[in-house]
Amino acid sequence: MRARLKPVLHCPPMDARAFLDELRGRPWYQGQLVHVESLPRRPAGYADLETPLPDLLESTLKDRGLLPLYGHQADALAALVAGRNVVVATPAASGKSLCYHLPLLQSVMEDPGGGALLLYPTKALAQDQLRALTALAPPEAGLRAAIYDGDTPQPERGGIRRRAQVLLTNPDMLHVGILPNHRAWGSLLQGLRYVVVDEAHVYRGVFGSHMADVLRRLRRICARYGARPQFILCSATIANPGELAEALVGLPFDEVTADGAPSGGREFAFWNPPLRDGGDGYRRRSAAGEAARLFADLVERNVRTLTFVRTRRQAELVYRSVRDLLQQEAPPLAAKVAPYRGTYLPEDRRRIEADLAQGRLLGVATTNALELGIDIGHLDASVLTGYPGSVASTWQQAGRSGRREDSSLAVLVGRDDPLDQYLMRHPDFFFGRPHEHARIAPENPYILAPHLLCAAYESPLTPSDEGLFGPSFSSLVEGLVEQGLIKKGRVGWFLAPSVTYPAKDTNLRAATSESYSVVEEGTGRLLETGIEVSSAMRQLHPGAVYLHRGEPYLVEELDLDSRTALVSASDADYYTQSRDLTDTRVLQVHRQKAAPGDATVFYGEVEVTSQVVAFARMAPYTEKPLGLAPLSLPQHRFRTTALWFDIPPRTIDRVLDEGLDLAGGLHAAEHAAIGVLPLFALCDRNDIGGLSTALHPDTGAAAVFIHDGYPGGIGIAEHGFEVVTELWHATLQAVEECPCQGGCPGCIQSPKCGNNNYPLDKAAAVILLRGLLGGGR
Repeated sequence: MRARLKPVLHCPPMDARAFLDELRGRPWYQGQLVHVESLPRRPAGYADLETPLPDLLESTLKDRGLLPLYGHQADALAALVAGRNVVVATPAASGKSLCYHLPLLQSVMEDPGGGALLLYPTKALAQDQLRALTALAPPEAGLRAAIYDGDTPQPERGGIRRRAQVLLTNPDMLHVGILPNHRAWGSLLQGLRYVVVDEAHVYRGVFGSHMADVLRRLRRICARYGARPQFILCSATIANPGELAEALVGLPFDEVTADGAPSGGREFAFWNPPLRDGGDGYRRRSAAGEAARLFADLVERNVRTLTFVRTRRQAELVYRSVRDLLQQEAPPLAAKVAPYRGTYLPEDRRRIEADLAQGRLLGVATTNALELGIDIGHLDASVLTGYPGSVASTWQQAGRSGRREDSSLAVLVGRDDPLDQYLMRHPDFFFGRPHEHARIAPENPYILAPHLLCAAYESPLTPSDEGLFGPSFSSLVEGLVEQGLIKKGRVGWFLAPSVTYPAKDTNLRAATSESYSVVEEGTGRLLETGIEVSSAMRQLHPGAVYLHRGEPYLVEELDLDSRTALVSASDADYYTQSRDLTDTRVLQVHRQKAAPGDATVFYGEVEVTSQVVAFARMAPYTEKPLGLAPLSLPQHRFRTTALWFDIPPRTIDRVLDEGLDLAGGLHAAEHAAIGVLPLFALCDRNDIGGLSTALHPDTGAAAVFIHDGYPGGIGIAEHGFEVVTELWHATLQAVEECPCQGGCPGCIQSPKCGNNNYPLDKAAAVILLRGLLGGGR
């Protein structure tokens, strides 16, 4: 709804094409600009409402320049008036929030007893939306809206529970604070008309699977109070918004995807850092360093810019680099840039957001914390330091810049990995393909079982709950009874007295309840909690450099009994990466199919055993290894889902006839396929793992495995099974087209490799991938 408001500060629009032309003449330019996509201007598409809004609300919209409505806004309101659930999936800054602000304001104006619950993935977004909602509400509406989250002062909470018509909160507070204490929220729940889930594309993988079960618990409790709220979901553009919405909520949805908002046009550039000889082989220059140089050049031209980075550490490093460059080249502008991370204190985040919106800052280096729709005013350029991991996130970040009628610039800087390098060589794949599918698995037993305990705490479970939680409900309940966690009563199942408050032990961002904490040595200060076991082994091993709120800490000790990492403040000028060994055993084959090259592809359940055995110290920016240190940590074993495929015998013969390394070729193909899979499934490379072997004991042949990185699986490997031929094509292109000779981080090397990227054979990988696709040499 903020789309047509005038910015506080209006700078002349930038000439994106002229800026790119100027870059080509810079002394440090070495052909990095590999593609520029010119996205045309698009006029607004308006539509009238079939059912008019209340006069007061319509008058307010006219006064704020928000009428007529865009087509997608009118379509969403029409579906809601008809009583249907709606998911709106349109690009960033298209006015999606108006799709739920208007119906809920109309609801409370017509019925003061009606209410709404608005869920946001971050506290900052809830604060921003409260300001927007209250600014839109006519004074006569008497809107009673409030935020209820971990930052809400205790003295205010009772009043909010009693009086709020519209409650803004986050999934964690709904899960751990509201649902378990629903009796205190009876007045809101009885009159609940709408439930809004904003930024729904965030809820994928483990987090999305948890969210689906939380929303089913919400529906269950609402039914207890006689409420059947309509659901409104808003999402970035993804391939399956309706499917995701129905999986999250468990109800049918109408999709609204035709964007009616205008666009001023955009130049979208792909920028590939040049190759350099690092002494240990050719690598590309750091993406962070290239992004910092571009960021500084934009700020020097008074172009208001967001530079997105992948990690909290990178936000600080890019900021420092830009500040140093500006101090040398344009000293007055050095104070006009800042870093931003979600871990900053709320008051610090608000200050940076306000400074950017009001023009006191020209640029910010940020993690994806600013990817979501927080109001930071109008920006002219977005620099993306590496592919964010999905087409949806890329467009979200690029879409943070651009005024309605003015052109803007987006630059994607490629990292030295197979995924980024594939896109640098195939920009048409990005611009010409649909967005990825978001996958969740709400019936994952490791995720659903804890939520059944939470549901039993909220109200005894009954057989009718199977309709909400799915066909695995009965077997999971039986398992919980056998464990003594719930007890069978006359009308259902009750929580056992030994289980006190299950919600606090259920982490929405982890697949298991076991977790580690980080404690500062000496002071005993608790820094972080809820770190999953597999992450703890990789990130909290002795000698690891761990970032907390952007500050480096050295892990002194990892106490496995208390699940506590003791850390001390550090000034380390390096970061660390763990090395592990992995074994994968087949437990059950669910599906199999023949592939073009006479290979067979399987999908099923596997048991993965991993053990962190060493860690490397890595130089920032150059990412050059500075040394390897051994570790002795216990094995981590879990069941998950995987796809795997064998290799046709004649293809193996070709590799051996060429005198190439079969194990190295399998290993290289595995690395490259894992690196490229996020092109097809909405996931991060860290969400998946793999194994390759010249002779697997369960298949009796050479095989490559790609598995979900979480117990129970979250749908990534299953989607990989479905698109495996396309995956092989993209993997072959990523390896074959890389200009290196023997393999590099841009094609077959992996920063996660437990074997320190040994053995690897690029030529053998090419033969294997061609063979899988039915081709010859």
